[in-house]
Amino acid sequence: MTKIEQLLKKHFGFSALRNGQNEVIQAIINGQSAAAIFPTGSGKSLCYQLPALMLPHLTLVVSPLLALMKDQIDFLRAHDIPAASIDSSQSREESNEVLQGVRNGQIKILMISVERLKNERFREFIKQIPISLMVVDEAHCISEWGHNFRPDYIKLPAYQKEFNIPQVLLLTATATSHVIDDMSTEFHINKTNIISTGFYRDNLELCVYPCAEKDKLNFLGHYIQSHQGEAAIIYVTLQKTAEKITAWLNQNKCSAEAPVEAYHAGLKNDVRAAIQERFMASKTHCIVATIAFGMGIDKSNIRHIIHYDLPKSIENYAQEIGRAGRDGKPCHCVLLGNLNGLSVLENFVYGDTPELSGIQIVLNEIANDITNEKTKGEQWEVMLYTLSNLSNIRQLPLKTLLVYLEVAGIIKAKYSYFAEYKFKLLITQDELIHQFKGERQTFVQAILNNSQHSRIWITLDLEQIQAHYQCDRQRIITALEYFQEKGWIVLESKQMTDVYQVINNQFDAKELAQTLYQKFKHKEQAQIQRLNEMLSLFQSQSCLTQQLAHYFSDQQVTQNCGHCSVCLGKYQAWPEKITLPTIAPDELQTIITDLNNSIIKHFAQPASSELICRYLCGITTPWLSKVRARQLGHFGHYEDYAYEEVRAALQS
Repeated sequence: MTKIEQLLKKHFGFSALRNGQNEVIQAIINGQSAAAIFPTGSGKSLCYQLPALMLPHLTLVVSPLLALMKDQIDFLRAHDIPAASIDSSQSREESNEVLQGVRNGQIKILMISVERLKNERFREFIKQIPISLMVVDEAHCISEWGHNFRPDYIKLPAYQKEFNIPQVLLLTATATSHVIDDMSTEFHINKTNIISTGFYRDNLELCVYPCAEKDKLNFLGHYIQSHQGEAAIIYVTLQKTAEKITAWLNQNKCSAEAPVEAYHAGLKNDVRAAIQERFMASKTHCIVATIAFGMGIDKSNIRHIIHYDLPKSIENYAQEIGRAGRDGKPCHCVLLGNLNGLSVLENFVYGDTPELSGIQIVLNEIANDITNEKTKGEQWEVMLYTLSNLSNIRQLPLKTLLVYLEVAGIIKAKYSYFAEYKFKLLITQDELIHQFKGERQTFVQAILNNSQHSRIWITLDLEQIQAHYQCDRQRIITALEYFQEKGWIVLESKQMTDVYQVINNQFDAKELAQTLYQKFKHKEQAQIQRLNEMLSLFQSQSCLTQQLAHYFSDQQVTQNCGHCSVCLGKYQAWPEKITLPTIAPDELQTIITDLNNSIIKHFAQPASSELICRYLCGITTPWLSKVRARQLGHFGHYEDYAYEEVRAALQS
C-alpha cells in the first residue's frame, strides 16, 4: 500500500481516490503547481487535505467565505488533521494561539480569507513561516471575466512571490476556458497539471419552462404542493421577491409539512444562521432565497433547485444547481423562463461601472497635487465609505479600482484599522477600575476619563487618551478586547480605515482615469455579453446539458443527455417580452427636475446623464442615497426598460 493510500484510509476512511484526485495529488507531491476543476461535491478539498499531511511545511488555504472555512476546519479536526483558521470572529488570545501553533509547526493547514493578507502584521508574520503550498479556493474569483470576481484575488500571485511559496493549487467548479487561461497564466501552471473531470452530472434533470410573469406564482405553488417534504431551494433576484413569494406560498398552504422560509442578505446574521440550520436539519423543506444562500451548503438530499427569476449568469446557474443531488439520486433543476427580469440583471452590471468623473476624484485624492513630491512614499489613509460618498462609486467597484491602482504601482496596501470604537459597561466604572492595581489601574482610569460618555455608550477618543497618557494605540485596543473577553463590556468598532503607501504620484490623472474607465467599460460589456450567452442557452432547442458542459470546456459530453427538457421533447418558445410604451423625452425632463435640483443643492453641480439614467432605472449610488432619491417620487420609474434604451432617450 502506498503512502497516499495509507493516509487516505487512516484519515478519511477511503480505499481509493475519485476520478481526477490522483492526478492532482501526484502533481502536488511531485513539487508542481496544479488546478482542480471538478463539479460541486466531487472532492476538490481532498486534493490539498491529503498532500498537506505529506508536505514538509504549512499549507496556506485562501477561502472566500467564513462559513466555508469553519466547516472545513471542523471536518479536518474530526479526521485528526491539525488545522486552524484566522478570522475576525476570534479573540486576540485565540488568534495568538493559532499563530503560535503555526510558528512551532503543530498546525499543518491554515485557512484565511483573502482580506487577511491586507493586514500588514499578518503579512510580516507569514513571511517568517516556511510554506509548502498555497491553495486558492473558488479560484475563478481571480479572473475579471469570471462570474464572482473578487478584487483582492488579483494580488494572490504577488503574495505567492512575496511569501516564497513554491507551489499553488487552484480549486473551482465553474471555470470557462477564458477563466482557466487567466488562472494558469497568472500562477504559471503547466497545462498538463490543469485537471478537469468534466462538468456533467447524470442525476441532474435540467428543465426550462417558459412562463409568463403573471403565471409564475401559480406554477410554483402547484410544483411545491406536488413535492411535499422534499428539500427545495427557490432562487430569486431581489430580497422583496423572496419575501413576497414566501408569504404567498405560506398563505396558500403550498408546503403543508413545514412553513416556507425566506433567506436573503437583508436578514440579521443570527436569523439567517437559524434558517440555514433548520434547512440542514430538514425541519424546513423549502427556502426562497437570493444568491446569499448556498455557499457552504452541503446538504446531500436537495431534490429541487427552482430558478423563479433568471440567474445572474451561466456560472451562477451552474453553482446553484450544483447544490442539488449530492447523494447521487435524481433531482430536478427547474427554470421559469421569460425576459421580464432581464433589465434588473443588466442594471446590476451597469451600476458597478464608475463614472469617469468619480475615478478622477479618487486619483485626485491620492495625488492632491501631482507636482508635489511630498506625497510620494507617504501614507494615504482612506475610509471606503467616505471615499465612496465622495466619488459616487459603489463600494465593490471602488475596491476593484483601488486594486487596479495597486497593480499599476500607484499605491500599496499596508494595513487596516477601525477608526471608531465604542463600548457599553456591563459592570460599574468602579468595578472595572478595581479589577487592576498600580500602573494598570491608572491606565484603565485614563481610558475612562478621556473617552466621550453618553447615557449608554462610551466612545473611545484615542488622541485624547494618548495626549494624557503615554501609551500606544495597540495597547488601548488590546485592553478593550480583554475587557470584552472577561465579560465586563460590550465592544463595537466601525469605520474601517485602509492605509496605503503612495508609490507613485507622478501620473497623468486625466490619462490614467481614462485608461481605468475603459477597463471598467470593457468589463461591463463582457458581463452583458455573458447575460446574452445565458439567454441563448436557456432558449436553445439543443440539449441543455451538453451545451452547459461545453460552456465549461467539458468536451467529454458528446451525445444528448436524454433527460433535459429539450431531450424530453418539452421545448417551448418563450413568451414575448411585454411591450412597454416609448419613452417620451419631454416627460423625462419633468421627471428629473427634482433630482437635478437636489444634486445641485448637495454637490454644487448638475446631475450627469449617467447619474440620471441610474436614478430612472432604480440603480442606487452613494450620491442618490445622499439626496434620498427614493423619496423624490420617480426613482426606478423606468426600471423595466433596458438601460441602453433609457440612456438613448436621455441623449435624444
